[in-house]
This record gives sequence, structure tokens and C-alpha cells, in this order.
Amino acid sequence: MSALADRAASRSTRPSRSGRPAARSGTGGNALTHPTRTGVLLVLPALAFVVVFVLAPLVFAVYMSLTNWPLIGSYDFIGVANYVAVASDPVFWKSVGYTVLYTAIITLPILVVGYVLALVVRSNRRGSTLFRTIFFLPYVIGLTTLSFLLVLEAQPSSGAVNIVLRWLGITDGTTAWLVDGPLATGLIIVMIVWAVSGLTMVLLMGGMQGIPRDVYESAEMDGAGWWQRERSITVPLLRRTIAMSLVISVIGSLLAFTQFYVLTRGGPGTDTQTVVMYVYQRGFVQLQLGAASALSIVLVVVIGLVTAAQFRLLREKD
Repeated sequence: MSALADRAASRSTRPSRSGRPAARSGTGGNALTHPTRTGVLLVLPALAFVVVFVLAPLVFAVYMSLTNWPLIGSYDFIGVANYVAVASDPVFWKSVGYTVLYTAIITLPILVVGYVLALVVRSNRRGSTLFRTIFFLPYVIGLTTLSFLLVLEAQPSSGAVNIVLRWLGITDGTTAWLVDGPLATGLIIVMIVWAVSGLTMVLLMGGMQGIPRDVYESAEMDGAGWWQRERSITVPLLRRTIAMSLVISVIGSLLAFTQFYVLTRGGPGTDTQTVVMYVYQRGFVQLQLGAASALSIVLVVVIGLVTAAQFRLLREKD
């Protein structure tokens, strides 16, 4: 490696055909450098977007959380009373427990199914492009549309879910999926795994295609089988991509709202009520925007801590 580096260095200082030394990159000569002011001007639009649409709403939400802000009418500054109330709110903690359980159940299946789909479509064989499109299509359709379709297909006796299960002899075809907490949760998990695994597939497939083919050929010449190559080469080299996929999946699960709002409205009772649904209820049903803002700030902090912990646990060690 040192010999290659020495040859590269000698080529960089070798005189050009005109007899003058070749220009070097740096701060002098003909380097493509720009004043600091140019960089600041280029960054300003993105910075303004972040300030206006991220930082300013976040600061305002923190202020609202320190008040008893209603949706309509005057408000008073009450300090940390909303945060104190969070600690003694049993419905909130029940929604937290349900959200954590949902996240723990759904994260691994999304990764496994996405990885299997990536294995199927990572090559350039005939039909790979078609399969990529088919597998990714549910994610493009969106959770809202899929959730409304599932409302129709989960109806007792008439929905496709019950018809298929009755044809397979698993149930009698009259199961009311959406009025039972565990059954509704299981059905939602199946739908989400099917809908979101396409995104994980795309992420992992991009990482797989970035692994040099020579590495696999060398391992194959050493007698490594397919499973050994996947375990010893693909998975270690995909560590960062897998970590990113897990972070995206966990954050999305902790913020789950659409599928539960459309399919169960948090019911029966509060059996399928997620944290975000509870925040929505406090803010736009009970019209307690101050309390809802406090709950949102707590949720942001928790997600930040969970994400930091994931990056710490999944980071590559030198």
C-alpha cells in the first residue's frame, strides 16, 4: 500500500507536458475554492426552512406546554403543571405500554421480510425490476389507502380476509377483527409488515449492490457456501444500512397513528390507542392543547433518547 501511495504522490508532483508543475488542490493557484460568504448564502435557504418549520414550532410548542392553552379562548401560564399531570395519567401510560409493545413486535418482522425481499431482487436477473416494483408498490400506495381497504376486507362474512381464512379452514369466516384488541393488533401488524417492508428492501438492496463482487468470489473460492457468505460478508458490511432501517422502523412505530385511527379509533375502549392517538384526543377532541403539547414534548424527548440508544448500540466499532 505504501508503494502505491508513493507512486500516486510522485504522479501528482510530476511536471506537465508544458514544463510547468501540475496544479495542486488547496487554497492557492487555480483551486476551486469559494469565499465563506458563498457557502453561507447557499446554506441560508435550508437553514431558513429548518428555523421556520422545525425550530419555531418546537419552541412555540414548549411555550404552549407551560400553559392551559385551549383551542378557543384565553389561556394562563401554569408552569410545569402539565408535565406533572403526565406522570399521574394512567391512560397515557397505558398508551405508552401499548405503543412500546407494538413497536417491539413489529420491528424484527419488517427487517427480516425486507431482507428476504432484498435477497430476491438484488440481482439483475430477468424479472428483478418487476418484482422490485411489486414489492415496493404497497409503500407507494400509502397507509391511509391501505387502511381504508382493510376496513372493507376485514368485515365479518363479506371481507376477503374472512373468505380466505374460511376457504383455508382456519376460521368459520365470521370473525370481527376490528372490535377485538389482540385480533385488531395482529391484523394491523400483518398489514404494516406487508406495506413497509418494501422500503426496507430498497435500503438493504442498495447496500447489497454496493458490496464488491470480488469479495463474494474470493469467499466462494475458499469454499464458503451461500449461508456463510451472507453471514460473514453481507450482514457485517450492511451493518450501517441495517441500523438505519431499524431506526426508521422504530421511529415510525412509535409515531403510529394513521392505521389505528382509520381501523380501530383506538378501540375497543383504549385497547389499541397509541401515544400519538392519545395526544390527538387530548388536543383536538378534549380541546386541551396545552396538555397535548406537553405530551408531544415528552414523546419527542423519548424518541430522541431511543434513537440515540439505537445508534450507540448499532454503531460500528473500529
